Amino acid sequence: MRLGSYLPILDWGRRYNRQSLTSDLVAAVIVTIMLIPQSLAYALLAGLPPEVGLYASILPLIAYAIFGTSSALAVGPVAVISLMTASAVGKLAMEGTADYASAAIILALISGAMLTLMGLLRLGFLANFLSHPVISGFITASGLIIAMSQLGGLLGISTEGHALPGLLASIWENLSSINIYTLLIGGLALGLLLWIRLDLKNWLTRFGVPKSIATIIVRAGPVLVVFLTMALSVAFDLGSKGVALVGDVPQGLPMLSLPSFNLDTVQQLLMPALIISIVGFVESISVAQTLAAKRRERIEPNQELIGLGMSNIAAGIGGGYPVTGGFARSVVNFDAGAATPAAGAFTAIGIAGATLLLTPFLAVLPKATLAATIVLAVLTLVDFSVLKRAWAYSKADFAAVAITLVGTLLFGVEVGIALGVAASILIFLYRSSKPHAAVVGQVPGTEHFRNIKRHKVEIVPDILSLRIDESLYFANARYLEDLVTGLATENPGLKDVVLMCSAVNFIDMSALESLEAVEHRLRDLGIRLHLSEVKGPVMDKLAGTEFLEHLSGQVHLSQHGAIRSILAQRDLVPSGSGDCQDRVLEATTRQ
Repeated sequence: MRLGSYLPILDWGRRYNRQSLTSDLVAAVIVTIMLIPQSLAYALLAGLPPEVGLYASILPLIAYAIFGTSSALAVGPVAVISLMTASAVGKLAMEGTADYASAAIILALISGAMLTLMGLLRLGFLANFLSHPVISGFITASGLIIAMSQLGGLLGISTEGHALPGLLASIWENLSSINIYTLLIGGLALGLLLWIRLDLKNWLTRFGVPKSIATIIVRAGPVLVVFLTMALSVAFDLGSKGVALVGDVPQGLPMLSLPSFNLDTVQQLLMPALIISIVGFVESISVAQTLAAKRRERIEPNQELIGLGMSNIAAGIGGGYPVTGGFARSVVNFDAGAATPAAGAFTAIGIAGATLLLTPFLAVLPKATLAATIVLAVLTLVDFSVLKRAWAYSKADFAAVAITLVGTLLFGVEVGIALGVAASILIFLYRSSKPHAAVVGQVPGTEHFRNIKRHKVEIVPDILSLRIDESLYFANARYLEDLVTGLATENPGLKDVVLMCSAVNFIDMSALESLEAVEHRLRDLGIRLHLSEVKGPVMDKLAGTEFLEHLSGQVHLSQHGAIRSILAQRDLVPSGSGDCQDRVLEATTRQ
């Protein structure tokens, strides 16, 4: 395999030119402006010092530029992964301690190692275990939990817990301690951010500001709110009035190092790291593929696993915490014209510059501003319409959404996602345990066979044509056995049963034993069993068993050919005849 398949930078780097450089630099400036307040806010959401969010936005972006395949994906801290980090690490150490920060770094390293290994082993399909309904329910619930957790920051009270009951209880207990100055500065920040997002662009356009300039101003809006609230903090000495401030932030870039590994800590973080890895990958690959489709680019899922894995390893080495591709910043990166993954590397340089130059000024930044930033960001994640759509389309999918949503709200993110995955698997097993099967007949004038309950078809009364619409395996083997036997006993004059296997992609050992049991039961009833339209791989498996040797009937290339062959053997249709429709009607008349 070419080295370029593992290092995509070798491919796009050869085609890099001045136009790409210009596009990437412009996109990097815009995304950097957006990332600074977000990174600070998400670090606090994860229970970490704000500068850790900046650290997690430097080396991961460079690593993804080397190993990633998306030209627009922007990797860094995101709300859901930050919440999951807080939930996982909070069980091992007290927030604000060195052990807490060390556990977050270890979590990033484990997640990175898992993702990289999954990519090397080409296990991208594992993400398919998280169905879209489960992801929708999980993200909606997570958005609500995140918004609720930041309510304390907007009110100036402390909140505890990573699920809705604990958060509501802590808010209720501390309502009497609301700080009016925090409420005012938080409300101002939230109102300004909301206005910037919803109406500022239209307002600027009405005053003749070009749309491109207006877009840049809107993107820079959160930074302007940060500077405004910092100015108010200094002017009114909000710190002395009980308003929580970010405080001293270490100036300079993080030291590259690895934490001391404790085996017990690693063992306790393995499962959370796996969940974070899969959720992060699903979120990231969805964004990457959506944006790539607009440019007719190709995303390689297994290489994306490696890219995200190396990004998380870089986050751990650089003193950060787990990261993934964020939807909002990736869309901004795309809209700003990012041409290659180099835009992420330039963004990393911008964040590094901010870490060196701006951190001394962050000490006076009210935490309520960052709480407002998080609340506004996660409100876009909340989508209750998925419940209505799922209910209208599929009650089973609705159950998966509801179980995930309620489970996450009540018990936290890890339990919620586990319940969602379990619900999806159980629903799949339930559905496939009772596969759809239809008695079919021949559409007049054609060689097509369709469900007798849906179409006007013609049948031979003593031939049962049964189409199986599911692969056969242990969960549905007994159902098929009972179905065929029941239909056979309900039709006393039955002479032949043809199983139409056009939708059967595999037959496992349990299903094979059930087919053998069906064969024996039908033989005892004087009925022959036939198969039709068996796919090549399935036929190869059957050919290696004794089932075909004992089969009372035959395996036919098509359902039409099966009916024609059976009637020919009864001397009702001349062997080798063409369309047998008239003779099927004749046979029907003779019964």
